[in-house]
Amino acid sequence: MTAIMHGVRILEVAEHTFVPAASALLADWGAEVIKIEHVERGDAMRGLASSGVVDLPSDVHALLEHSNRGKRSLGLDLTSDAGLDILHRLIATSDVFLTNKLPRVRDKLRIDLASVRAHNPQIIYTSGTGQGERGPDADRGSYDSLAFWARSGTAVGLSRPEYGQVVSPPGPGFGDSIGAMTIAGGIMGALFHRERTGETTEVDVSLLATGMWAMGQAFALSLLMGVPWMPPPAERMRTNPLVANYRTADGRWLALCCLQAGKYWPALCAAVGRPDLVTDPRFDSHQTLMANGLEAGDVLRSVFSARPLAEWRELLAGFDGQWTVVQDTLEAAADPQSVANGYVQDCATAAGKPFKMVAAPVQFGGAPAPAGRAPEFNEHGDEILAELGFDWDAIVDLKVNGVVA
Repeated sequence: MTAIMHGVRILEVAEHTFVPAASALLADWGAEVIKIEHVERGDAMRGLASSGVVDLPSDVHALLEHSNRGKRSLGLDLTSDAGLDILHRLIATSDVFLTNKLPRVRDKLRIDLASVRAHNPQIIYTSGTGQGERGPDADRGSYDSLAFWARSGTAVGLSRPEYGQVVSPPGPGFGDSIGAMTIAGGIMGALFHRERTGETTEVDVSLLATGMWAMGQAFALSLLMGVPWMPPPAERMRTNPLVANYRTADGRWLALCCLQAGKYWPALCAAVGRPDLVTDPRFDSHQTLMANGLEAGDVLRSVFSARPLAEWRELLAGFDGQWTVVQDTLEAAADPQSVANGYVQDCATAAGKPFKMVAAPVQFGGAPAPAGRAPEFNEHGDEILAELGFDWDAIVDLKVNGVVA
């Protein structure tokens, strides 16, 4: 793997997942990331004991590892002058300053744009927020389940009337992780711009903006037609019988997405053992197939429900249309394509406990980026301070006075 971010230093003052996961990606790609944590409790994520669905194991904090791999940690009191002095020294040596503190908190801590740039005019100042830097809710905190999911229209796009409830995000940190990739890309673009022009800039990414971008095509259609985007009626979704999900005899699901129904219909009929359907007057052309899509879907439901998934894997192996098996997370991790491309990486905690994590989704140089581990709280504190020129007596004095952990 080509460590394309080697030589770049990122200084992070952030917690939870949205912003820290961005620098975790950059660390995977070779950047040096120094994580500033609360001097007493560390990143609030360290105290999270539940994902909201399951209790977390005590020996591997998987959520923390996902968003903090490959970093160095320093516990620092940013409310003290001595702590700010240390931060200023780090700012002077960094390429990027990264934070998810709200604007009013940045002002209070004196880590706003002007204060940071005063100690390094060339630094890339990056902020990740819930709803953006401007507007009436700029100083309101949020989470991905709110700003990315509920507020952006994403939840409505997935919630069908018959559910009787709003659909929840599919997993912890779903919007956070997507937003983190957006931040990482923004930082890389800003660094490239500075390299080419000598001009420094700011990077501003919000969960709301990321969620709206993910729903961008729905927004474009909605704004064009003047109606809010809603899930299409079930019967409209079944117009093309080759764009549908079908249940197998053992309760599993196959997902088909053949947009050119007429082209793939004969091959599918042959693969499922029903060549007679090709000449059936109801389905013998693209036009008749689409006109009778509901009936064709009923036929396919009956066909697919007659055999278990294992048999369908074999029968559809040679079918050149677009289809896949609907998989859970463990199946996706063991998928031959995931394995062949290194999409899951072996890792180990600071204590040596082995575990696995999803690799950074962008690969450079023909290989996946090896995922590092998250640091223990203040694991590199003494080391970082020594690099700044503090001798051991000075470091002890800072510890005694509660400036550093």
